[in-house]
Amino acid sequence: MLVETAIIVLGFIGLIWGADKFVLGASGLAHNLGVPQLMIGLTIVAFGTSAPEIFSSAFSAWEGKPKLAIGNALGSNLFNIGLALGIAAIVRPLKPAESLIHKEIPALLLVTLATGAMLSDLYVGFFDAIVLMLITAYLGYRLFRNPVRREDGEIQQAEELPNWQAAAYLTLGLALLILGAEALVYAASSVALTLEVSTAVVGLTVIALGTSLPELAASITCVLKGHHDLAIGNIVGSNILNLLVVLPFPGLLSSGSIEKELFYRDFISVLILTLLLAYLCYRSVKGNHRIGRFSGALLLLIYCGWFTVMVLQVQRTAGF
Repeated sequence: MLVETAIIVLGFIGLIWGADKFVLGASGLAHNLGVPQLMIGLTIVAFGTSAPEIFSSAFSAWEGKPKLAIGNALGSNLFNIGLALGIAAIVRPLKPAESLIHKEIPALLLVTLATGAMLSDLYVGFFDAIVLMLITAYLGYRLFRNPVRREDGEIQQAEELPNWQAAAYLTLGLALLILGAEALVYAASSVALTLEVSTAVVGLTVIALGTSLPELAASITCVLKGHHDLAIGNIVGSNILNLLVVLPFPGLLSSGSIEKELFYRDFISVLILTLLLAYLCYRSVKGNHRIGRFSGALLLLIYCGWFTVMVLQVQRTAGF
């Protein structure tokens, strides 16, 4: 277990550092090519914080471990809302942007409900992947046709880099993402085998917690700097990408049945947190007040409740 733990830590480092370099290089190239800063923020930077989940899940599905990929996606969404956003609201009450309830939140609800319909038959197949990819294409078209308007200064300016340096960062980041994902999947599978638990459980816990660290760091940083809508937007955008970009991999590369707990326990928890987040954002915007510390504590409590139930069920199944 010591070797596997070391590999997992190195894999996380590779994913997170690789995502940072990937975003730096991609943003630099986009800036040099004249791509608007808004589009950089809504696409490249959003992808960067979700890159660990995307690459680790892609490798999981490629190596025939779809439950690890699905568990990673659902666990990351639980972590993002329940833990990252919950802690952010406790640190400093949040004020979401009005545009959030008109575009991003409806998109998240649509994607979450579509995911629920996909998982409800306890089977992930090619057709499910195609449906999610069509939704991705539709939302991508809407984004580029009617981009979300932000106030000046909300999206960080891309760092000016020479093309060769930006390309080098982009290549290095991509290589680290691939190597980190491969190492992580290998070590996580070994841990699951040693502990005699499902790979889905490892995906929901260890992998989800590790790959969601960028979202946690970004949300806390945004809150401390007063960019409340960016903190919430980062979580919402990441959760949309986790479901739309991560879940097609199992359907395309390793179709098959899933454990009932992934739907009845894990997805239902995702749905509850997503609906609560939508309600809190709508209530905050329409009532002209903030998502306060009590709401943050409630999000955190729901996450802790799900985690406790999951651990107890795993212990009972494994006979601990």
